[in-house]
Amino acid sequence: MANTLLVSVAECDTRVALLEEGRLAEFYLERHHQSDPTGNIYKGRVTKVLPGLGAAFVDVGLSRPGYLFVEEVSDRFDDFFNFWLKDQQESAETPEPPARRLPAAPIEDLLHEGQELVVQVFRGPLGDKGARLTTHISLPGHFLVFIPNLSHVGVSRRITEEGERSRIKSILEELKTPAGGLIARTASQGESREKLARERDYLLNLWQTLKQKKENTAPPALLHQDYEAARRVVREVFGPEINRIVVDDPGAYAQIVQFLESLSPSYLSRVELYDSQEPIFSHFGLEIDWKKLLAPRVWLKSGGYLMFDVTEALTSIDVNTGKFVGRNQFQETVLKTNLEASREIARQLRLRNIGGLIVIDFIDLEKAAHREQVYQTLVEACKRDRAKTSILPVSSLGLVEMTRQRLKDSLYQMATELCGCCGGLGTVLTPLTLAHDIMRQLAGEAREFPGSHLLVTTHPQVAVILQQEGENLITRLTADHQVKITISQQPLFPREYFEIQREWGEVFP
Repeated sequence: MANTLLVSVAECDTRVALLEEGRLAEFYLERHHQSDPTGNIYKGRVTKVLPGLGAAFVDVGLSRPGYLFVEEVSDRFDDFFNFWLKDQQESAETPEPPARRLPAAPIEDLLHEGQELVVQVFRGPLGDKGARLTTHISLPGHFLVFIPNLSHVGVSRRITEEGERSRIKSILEELKTPAGGLIARTASQGESREKLARERDYLLNLWQTLKQKKENTAPPALLHQDYEAARRVVREVFGPEINRIVVDDPGAYAQIVQFLESLSPSYLSRVELYDSQEPIFSHFGLEIDWKKLLAPRVWLKSGGYLMFDVTEALTSIDVNTGKFVGRNQFQETVLKTNLEASREIARQLRLRNIGGLIVIDFIDLEKAAHREQVYQTLVEACKRDRAKTSILPVSSLGLVEMTRQRLKDSLYQMATELCGCCGGLGTVLTPLTLAHDIMRQLAGEAREFPGSHLLVTTHPQVAVILQQEGENLITRLTADHQVKITISQQPLFPREYFEIQREWGEVFP
């Protein structure tokens, strides 16, 4: 079945869905009033240098200053260069790193307050944190990445055939200019020298325009804005495996057509404008149900399930057999569940765009061969992921630890916020606990304000328990401190909220 890219543009946001084998594989959401600054290039000004953190704050005109760490200022170009060669295995074709370097200089020797510099956002703002910045500028195209002021050439490690790697590298050596280095992306595989040269020229002209703008602009200022969501996703995702692009907005359609035509006129046959009355996602049987898309529990076809728990430090994934009881021995049932879970985990990481540290607790397997089979299945399933992943074998505790490159905010971070009731804990106090807390506070109020009238207003669930379990307490407080206690219900109150008001006057007739 064909792989399809669906692009839906509305007044409020743009949503892009990648269907593989007819099933949702990746989903992108960008709101128009808060577009993602990742990839944008700014002329900024250093506002504060933090020697203790080896970093500096740089004002680039966003809502809060960005972070610039010393590693992103010093000349560690080999690390930066390898960022674009997305694979885990080293290759003989990897460019030779520069000579051995001394440790990065202290940040205070490289930057000072008020200093102007050109930076690029490589990770957008996250929560209360500002954007992550780098001075190592890169201009990505569909086939190539242009790295100003760097002489290297390189080929994506995802291109594995040695003959093709050598062919592309020889082309890059011809196309390289003194202005910067070039990296061939995976999409360059099988492409002609003419196509690569055309994109090299475009990126080089873009860099020259950006440099001229820098000279005539005062910081903070935006020098270059990356594509909007629709064209950016097409640039990053489109390839031979994408058979169809369907767009429901004439403006976005025109932009995508213009972009694809600049790559090759032959690509235009794959893009079409959707103009039916039925919403595009509904037409393709793809209703975006946020509750299912972000649910902590993901059911497997066998009857097992995954449990996702997202924390600030890491994402944990627990694998369970659930309703699946199998037909043969227990270990065979566990192996089948774990293998299915491995493939679904790789899909969910892409779909939810989960990055950072990930810990997977597979169901315990007694046989080492079964553990290796599960590990290899997970590694193979993650090869379709554009984000770089690093996966360790099953640990002595039966856990698999992995990392996934953060390309942007996860879907969870973009579409949700902390619960106003539980504050992100995921749990709330029981009505019994809340009632007992109120009873203790009532006792303190009665001792401090004898002869008063105490009016308690709380949620109905809590009020019922107060009236039942607090009867003896209210009788005792009335006798000991001459107070009158009245309990009333307010259904509109959050369950954890209550009020105690005091009135004075004749409590008893």
